[in-house]
Order: sequence, then structure tokens, then C-alpha cells
Amino acid sequence: MEVATNKIVFLDAYTNNPGDITFESLSILGDFVAYDRTSMDELPDRVKHADIVIVNKFRVDEASLAWMENVKYIVVAATGYNNIDVAAVKKRGIPVSNVSGYSIHSVAQHVFASIFALLNRHEYYDAEVKAGRWAKSPDFCFYDQPIFELYGKTMGIVGYGDIGRRVGDLALAFGMKVIVHTRNTTKSKPDPIAFVDLDTLWADSDFVSLHCPLTEETNQLIRKENLRKMKPTAILINTGRGALVHEMDLFYALDHGTIQAAALDVLMQEPPALHNPLLNHPNCLVTPHIAWAGQDARKKLIQGIAENITSYLNGNLRNIVV
Repeated sequence: MEVATNKIVFLDAYTNNPGDITFESLSILGDFVAYDRTSMDELPDRVKHADIVIVNKFRVDEASLAWMENVKYIVVAATGYNNIDVAAVKKRGIPVSNVSGYSIHSVAQHVFASIFALLNRHEYYDAEVKAGRWAKSPDFCFYDQPIFELYGKTMGIVGYGDIGRRVGDLALAFGMKVIVHTRNTTKSKPDPIAFVDLDTLWADSDFVSLHCPLTEETNQLIRKENLRKMKPTAILINTGRGALVHEMDLFYALDHGTIQAAALDVLMQEPPALHNPLLNHPNCLVTPHIAWAGQDARKKLIQGIAENITSYLNGNLRNIVV
């Protein structure tokens, strides 16, 4: 197979690379074109000669595949592939690969950045200092928002894949107690970490961090009956999937002191509706699905896409999900 004859099209490249990293590793593999975004009206012209298509969140289904007559291979520029209609690509015999493991450190870092934002209130105090409050203070310091320590607190982790494991390791480094709920209790783990059932995790955790896949079983796992089992001082962190959380139940829990706070990087609808009440709740920190998006992580992602395509061009398929 001649590499130079392959046309490779990235349909929605902007969120992977807004211009701060390079696509060189993809460009050398064939006739490569990256589009920031692609609408269904633009799709026919962009994919009519494509051999390989790369998508991040662009929906690949019967409607879009109808225009991909020459496409022989699809790479998802992510780990999750909910945007792929599995039955539709299988019917056409098009293999689909994903990229995993690229964002382990980025997501774990975001979990603790969110925790520190809630516990240390750096943004609040920085704004107060810039407004002149420290300069006018009669004392050498001021603090009217409580500051809490992680040491000795309990981190509850739901899901113990690569990211959940990394979050656990960091929690141990901060002197925290770590408890984990996982379907596979035969997994290896550091001795200080305990595998527990969900009811124990809800009841004992000071922080609950979600790192489980979205399945029928975990859909809206965070709902009123489980929130009521948590400590009133508990903090929820979700960097997994928005649908793990019943948003109105969480809003009610935050509004009525059932739990103390939440840090959400993902929501049910992305981008969210402006009227989503969680966006403006004082006890809810919301970031725009960026836990995965550290620059180093995105470089690893692009390299992973290139390695998938290189293997395909050499007659080998890797990281096949469909």
C-alpha cells in the first residue's frame, strides 16, 4: 500500500488542536487535511475521496456513512466512541480504532486542581487581593473563607482503571485514606487502598471521584438516594461522563446541604443549556470538559492516532473497538 496515495481527513480537529501543537506525524502518512469543524452540509465534499477518516465527536452513523463510500478505516481521536454507530460501521466492514491512556496524568491532575480550587479558594483570595483588600487590611493576613487540608481525609474512587489508579496514587501521596469501588476486585493495588461496596464508599468518603465507564448500570449513578448516603461535608468530582450524574438531584443536594460541593468537568448536554442551574450554583465548580486537554496529553493523542494509522497502512490493526 502506497502511503502517499491515502487521503486522510480529520473532520473535527479544533478541540484536539486549536493551533498549539503540530499535526506533522499525521501529515507524513498521506494526503492529510484537518478541518476545525464539519457540518453535514460540508461532509460530502470533504470525504468523497477519503480513505481514512479521523473524528473526535463528529457523529458517524447511517446518514454520515452514506457519504463515506471510499472510507476504509476510521480513527476516533478519543478513548470513548459513543459517537460511532457500531452497527452501521460493522455493516460496512469498516474497522474503528480509538486511542487510550493519553490523558491519565492530565485528568488526575484536574481532579486535584478542582479539589484545591474548592478547599484553598485561590481564585477568590487572588481576586480580593487584586481588589485592594490585603493592602487595606489591619492585619498581616485575612481569611473569611475556610481553608481545609487533604491530609487524613478519605478519597472514594468509583472505577479503578488507569485514571482511577493514578488518582488513588496521588491521594496516597497527600496522606489521604483511599477506598475504591470496582467491578474487578482481583486487580492489583497498593496495600493501603481498600476495595469496598458502594454503600460503604458513599458513607465514608470525604471526596467521591468518578472514573467508571458509562453503562446501563452506572447511568445516573449519582442520584438522590445515593447522595443522601454521603456526608454533608462530602465533595463530588466528575471527570468521567456527564450522564453518571442526575443533574437535578445533584442541584437539589447542593441547594439543601445534602453534600457540601461538586466539581464537574462534564455535563449531560455539552455545550450546556444556559438555564442549567448547576452552572451558577455557588457550591458547584464547572469546567468545560477540559480535564483530558492538557497540551502534553493532546500531543500523546495525536501520536496515538498516527500510530494507529501507521499500523493500518502496514496491514495491522491496533486498538480496534469496532
